[in-house]
Amino acid sequence: MRRIFIAIAIALSPFWVPQLVWAAGFFKVGEKAPAFALTSVTGDAVALENLKGKVIVLGLFHICDPCMVQGSNLQKVHEALTGKNVAVVGVNSSGNSKRDVGEFLSAFPVKVTYPYLLDPNKVTDKIYGGGKFIPNVYVIDQQGVIRWQRVGNMELAGAEQIIQEVEKLLSSAPAAGAM
Repeated sequence: MRRIFIAIAIALSPFWVPQLVWAAGFFKVGEKAPAFALTSVTGDAVALENLKGKVIVLGLFHICDPCMVQGSNLQKVHEALTGKNVAVVGVNSSGNSKRDVGEFLSAFPVKVTYPYLLDPNKVTDKIYGGGKFIPNVYVIDQQGVIRWQRVGNMELAGAEQIIQEVEKLLSSAPAAGAM
């Protein structure tokens, strides 16, 4: 049985390589985070530009099990970093309805209290390169530059790992009045 699995994996590997190369084109570490403005499931307007000055943890999700796991991890990040200069934001980037997203969120093992945005036109899916590679998590610095990311569900980002990346940015921020 193991030999069959290995043979299948080897046979399929040529199909994975082009997709991974294609996904690499969306990796934007070191680039300015593309701006967007959306509405949350609770009706609040949220614009990425308005969060500048904070470290932003941005999660792009569809309605799927890996997205539920990653979204739950972001809730842990949100709780751990409450009171710090950090904004955690989730986006349903696949254009699902408010009702469907609400039902999805109600199935989470934790209550999501960070802003969870609706993207009916799939703008974030296009500008951040989502689509087949979901969930996506980006850590964006105080100047709006992407400093860390995980794209796709091959390696989900744990809360501890995300917190560590955020803490690096918080500790490297200039002290107030030092500019």
